[in-house]
Amino acid sequence: MTSKSRRALLLAAAAAPLVTACGGGTDSSMGMGGTAVPAGVPQLTEGQPLPSLPALANGSTTAGVFEATLRAAPAQVDYLGGRATEVLAYNGANPGPAIVATEGDRIRIRFENRIPGQPSTIHWHGLPVPAEQDGNPMDPVASGADRLYEFTLPQGSAGSYWYHPHPHLYTAEQVARGLAGAFIVRPKSDPLPAGLEDHVLMLTDLRIDAAGRMMGWTAEDMMSGRVGDHVLVNGRRSPALAAAPGATLRLRLFNATNARYLRLAFDGLTMTLIGTDGGLLGAPLPGISELLLTPGERAEVVVQLPQTAGMQIALRMLAHDRGWMMGTMPAPNQSALLTLRTEGAPRTPVALPATLRPVAPLLLPVASKRFELTQRPGMMNGGGMMAGGMMGWQFLIDGRLFDMNRVDRTSIVGQVEQWEFVNLSSMDHPMHIHGTQFQVLETERAGARTPAAYLGWKDTVDVPRGATVRLRVRFDSPGLRMYHCHILEHESQGMMGVLRVQ
Repeated sequence: MTSKSRRALLLAAAAAPLVTACGGGTDSSMGMGGTAVPAGVPQLTEGQPLPSLPALANGSTTAGVFEATLRAAPAQVDYLGGRATEVLAYNGANPGPAIVATEGDRIRIRFENRIPGQPSTIHWHGLPVPAEQDGNPMDPVASGADRLYEFTLPQGSAGSYWYHPHPHLYTAEQVARGLAGAFIVRPKSDPLPAGLEDHVLMLTDLRIDAAGRMMGWTAEDMMSGRVGDHVLVNGRRSPALAAAPGATLRLRLFNATNARYLRLAFDGLTMTLIGTDGGLLGAPLPGISELLLTPGERAEVVVQLPQTAGMQIALRMLAHDRGWMMGTMPAPNQSALLTLRTEGAPRTPVALPATLRPVAPLLLPVASKRFELTQRPGMMNGGGMMAGGMMGWQFLIDGRLFDMNRVDRTSIVGQVEQWEFVNLSSMDHPMHIHGTQFQVLETERAGARTPAAYLGWKDTVDVPRGATVRLRVRFDSPGLRMYHCHILEHESQGMMGVLRVQ
């Protein structure tokens, strides 16, 4: 890969915060990022210190065992200074507590669903867990009920994963209201050098009114995907991360929004890509000027700070056209998502190794599958805060709406398959496959084929409208698996299928 193409590469592939308002009324105002907040949108305080996510405590005294409880329940967050917002939270934290475990650990998580009137599950997004432990919509946990999730983290699974609900028709609401958390799997032996500052950045969307109330879903939300008025990092708008001049930062980026595509770039700094959805790459990929992170995707990047103290370097959210079903896609009203500030005594930069870990390409496929992504006018589904029963757009795979009682495709354990997603619709779709990691081969558009920019492990891949994306995948355990669009409203409106692995 040339240095020019690296620079242009787009990767398509604390407790609840106390936030006080800077102002109100109906006049637009400027945030620290220099972007106007539209009239009628409440302004949140910017520039507060970046909070660390609380860690989920391990209640086990046995080596190699991680035991804990996650309770999903209503909670309150004060985003506006005295005007509490009713949210959903895991163990009272929004975003949820970070789970940090090690390859080979036995995981036992007791889930307590205390969401009034709604079923829920916990889906371990990207982790290779048994199908019956993966929180599929066919396995709901009723309101007021508990269940135990139990699985072992296999060797080679180190990476940045996340957990979130997956009940049919309620996923979009429960994620948007705050049910999402990071799941960090550490390797037995870390190939990265000591001295890297490791930071988790959970990127979420928020839409509230001037009274602090969580706003409901519009017809536009249900068709195009809900995009909030504020993008939060670890629960705060445009926070600041202070680090020493010369520090080398490892940033784990999580797109935990319902539907927002995040095109990210630092002012005056390039990034080195070291990991994707399924863990580290084979080697660092330096010189990345911008990164596209679609809903559900993760990326690990290393950023080298300058040796000068007093610098303020913004992580920007750039405009990106993913398609829109009604009218015009709203322009971002927030530019700076995070500001890096250099302060204190300088540090010596940390050099990355030339190689990180072996990443072998999957073998030649013995089977192939083609999935067509389309849309049609029809009655829209509802659930919770999404009012159904209105005409709009439905989203389909192979001309069919999701039916959890129907098996759509069948695969064989251990066989490598080649899949292609063909997007014939008006919007881009980030397609997610449960229970495995895959390798993207190429994207084809108008007859032109573009090979994947790197060999790595993915569980979510962007399929642009008018394009075909090809990948290779293998399933290593049997059971029912889901594949679906990770614009969560599209999942609710039909763009999901059931795969039986046998």
